[in-house]
Amino acid sequence: MRSEIENIVDEIKQAISLLRRHLDWDQAVRRLDWLNNKAEDPSLWNDAAEAQKLMRERQQLDDGINGLRRFEQQLKDNIELIELGEEEGDAAIVADAEEALRQLRNEAAKKQVEAMLSGEADQNDTYLEVHSGAGGTESQDWANMLLRMYTRWAERQGYKVELMEIQDGEEAGIKSATLLVKGHNAYGWLKTESGVHRLVRISPYDSNARRHTSFSSIWVYPVVDDSIQIDINESDCRIDTYRSSGAGGQHVNTTDSAVRITHMPSGIVVQCQQERSQHKNRAKAWDMLRARLYEAELKKREEAANAEAASKTDIGWGHQIRSYVLQPYQLVKDLRTGVESTSPGDVLDGELNDFMEAALAHRVQGGADALVEDLS
Repeated sequence: MRSEIENIVDEIKQAISLLRRHLDWDQAVRRLDWLNNKAEDPSLWNDAAEAQKLMRERQQLDDGINGLRRFEQQLKDNIELIELGEEEGDAAIVADAEEALRQLRNEAAKKQVEAMLSGEADQNDTYLEVHSGAGGTESQDWANMLLRMYTRWAERQGYKVELMEIQDGEEAGIKSATLLVKGHNAYGWLKTESGVHRLVRISPYDSNARRHTSFSSIWVYPVVDDSIQIDINESDCRIDTYRSSGAGGQHVNTTDSAVRITHMPSGIVVQCQQERSQHKNRAKAWDMLRARLYEAELKKREEAANAEAASKTDIGWGHQIRSYVLQPYQLVKDLRTGVESTSPGDVLDGELNDFMEAALAHRVQGGADALVEDLS
């Protein structure tokens, strides 16, 4: 038991050290002091937008610095309690302090993950697109499974989910759909999910019960807030209207008001059919296009920094980021990090955090994708 607690203490100390480095402790403390002094200057609010920006930065730094100080103090206090309990032979005090250290370790691990979500748009709401690959009904059914998986994940996180558009498959499933996920760090969590997802299973649509491989892709891009200026030349865009499709009810209002905008220089296409009003759908489609163009710019910056190829690829063999095998065995494997789960049912029901955390850590470290062998 003692060696377990010693290991826990070491893990907490390592986490605190990493968080200090990530925060750039000395610089952060000086910056917070400056912001605190700035907050007392009445002239700060002459520019309300700049003042709000500085106050958000102040709050983030204050949370980070005081959070680390609290970790350090709790670690010190509980180590002293264990020593005191052992000296006095009080097993109850020792047990309580050891349990407090276990909880502190979990908190520190969570803080490490949150520290990874420090990108320019990580705190924003996000759009998530699902597109079926080649393969007709099989891949369209798989796309629908992925849509449900990410909806369930978002609900587990306490996020609000809105279905912006959906295109039904001919027989089952969907050809494409777009979700709007609203919540703190929604983009930061989901951004590493962009890519091709591969499913291997016994097809429910094959009367001979043969095994099929299906592909669908996910594309994630952040909602752009009013502080980010994205200029779009309307003459570069083609706007089409069409009749909405979908299941109706909670999924979509079937009207003639759906809007599709094609940005011809980039080839980006966005669609919205959420509202009954064509005017509202058009406005939301413009917001989605601004978000896609902003995401494309973020990708360019990341590629320049990390020399990574993060562009969209074909939805098929050789491009997948994760494989989900349901037959003849059960395993989900991420092909960038090697993280696995032997419970595909749980993963498809939204248990994705282990995969996301590993992918975030991998991206923060700036390394190339690991050479992970795919599942057969």
